[in-house]
Amino acid sequence: MIESIINRVSCGRLEAPAPSEEHLELMFKAALRAPDHKGLKPWEYIVFEGEEALNRFGDYMLQASLKDNPELDEAAQEKLKKKPHRAPMVVVAVAKANNHPKVPHIEEVLSTGAGVQNLILGAYDLGYGAYWRTGSLAFNDHMKAPLGLDYEDTIVGFIYLGTPSVELKTKPIPEVENFVRKG
Repeated sequence: MIESIINRVSCGRLEAPAPSEEHLELMFKAALRAPDHKGLKPWEYIVFEGEEALNRFGDYMLQASLKDNPELDEAAQEKLKKKPHRAPMVVVAVAKANNHPKVPHIEEVLSTGAGVQNLILGAYDLGYGAYWRTGSLAFNDHMKAPLGLDYEDTIVGFIYLGTPSVELKTKPIPEVENFVRKG
């Protein structure tokens, strides 16, 4: 597993097949093992797979964008609607706000981020490609209602999953001493 962690790379060029139900369940089991202060389980993962679901998610993206900018031209609107189709599956990772008096929401966001990392590592280990995207739509409050989220919830990212359509290229591993020091 340590080799998968060290060698994992993102892949933005994804095609079918998406992770199988069996593999997806394993990946979510890994995600749900993220550190979790007070055992609040703040995670929610919303899976969009297949033409109809990806079209619906593209419509959510378009409607949220139009609420912020009603003057979007036709080309920009079409581009937004097609974004989810960059992969056969998109998972929206959400940090639910539990409003616990001893756990600030940032800890729920960090926990969800750790879960996303586990999900991505699981995908890589099972031979799939993954790309964690955010961008302005992850921070657009108008995305929350169509996803069934509360206003205080946080979208941590959109995880694009599928089979790499290109050969994954290894990246140089940073030198540890450039990022670690003794205190």
